[in-house]
Amino acid sequence: MARTGRPKAELILSDAERAALEGWVRRRSTPQAWALRCRIILACSTGASNKDVAAQLGSTPHAVGRWRKRFVEHRIAGLGDMPRPGGPRTVTDEQVAAVVKRTLESTPKNATHWSTRAMAQEMGLSQSTVSRIWRAFGLQPHRTETFKLSTDPYFVDKVHDVVGLYLDPPERALVVCVDEKSQIQALDRSQPVLPMMPGVPQRLTHDYVRAGTTTLFAALEVATGKVIGSLHRRHRAEEFKKFLIKLDQAIPADLDVHLVLDNHATHKTPAIKTWLVAHPRFHLHFTPTGSSWLNLVERWFAELTNKQIRRGGHMSVQALEKDIRAWIAAWNTDPKPYVWTKTADEILERLAGCLNGIPDSED
Repeated sequence: MARTGRPKAELILSDAERAALEGWVRRRSTPQAWALRCRIILACSTGASNKDVAAQLGSTPHAVGRWRKRFVEHRIAGLGDMPRPGGPRTVTDEQVAAVVKRTLESTPKNATHWSTRAMAQEMGLSQSTVSRIWRAFGLQPHRTETFKLSTDPYFVDKVHDVVGLYLDPPERALVVCVDEKSQIQALDRSQPVLPMMPGVPQRLTHDYVRAGTTTLFAALEVATGKVIGSLHRRHRAEEFKKFLIKLDQAIPADLDVHLVLDNHATHKTPAIKTWLVAHPRFHLHFTPTGSSWLNLVERWFAELTNKQIRRGGHMSVQALEKDIRAWIAAWNTDPKPYVWTKTADEILERLAGCLNGIPDSED
């Protein structure tokens, strides 16, 4: 007697089921895995064997039999992925909450912050479990970020003043951001620099030889991005006054000059005040105390540091100053202005949101 094989489950589709399956097959956005399951069921509904359906659709008889059986038992819901095998959950919601609370509200006895292993030992869990909980809640005890809140009593007024100059400068006037980059060190590496090679970055010795320092006075024109620089060996009101004289000579006489600068003592000495009285076209706008981020020239200083100073080698202060002057000249051939986009109200609103997250200090 010939073998007939394992009997297959009878599959009959209702009109609604057939319409749904055919719709998923036609739709371009249907995932391929789901579309294949729908085609298997439609082919099986014609009475074809599992082997014939597998050959027709490029599947296997075992897979066709599995989807046929699931559909007969659970209908369309049976075409979805079934729960995967695995052990039951061993970490409760209470344990997760306890780990999060302990991480946020306490520190270990012998350290300033928790590690996954220290927390696992404290809570009686595995290190990988603590790691997964921290990742799920975005907790990173090993990281810190710095901040500083200005204590200037006129903080709001000064923010409105400086940002207003950036976004709506006065007519027939030049807005200039002024600051000093002091104590720029002329450094030379103790051994020759090893050049970059394929697969190997440039290598510098960690130690260096100091040859002296210099101070750069810089003024960034907000509208054009051009920079006026002056190098001095000292950082006093006398040098700042010389820099103001240089600005007065470099800026057309028919323009008012609005200087944005910080609260350094050298900017407010009697000699500077006397000079400003004699030059009424100069108007000073001070950033709030501890808020150098409001001064756009600070962004230019970062550009200078990254592209010229940090990895440069200089055997003398004169060599350092020569390279800085050359870099400023090259910058001014194709200056790129920095565009301020945030209004004063947006800045203050965001600051207020940050302050709301800081707990009140205890008396």
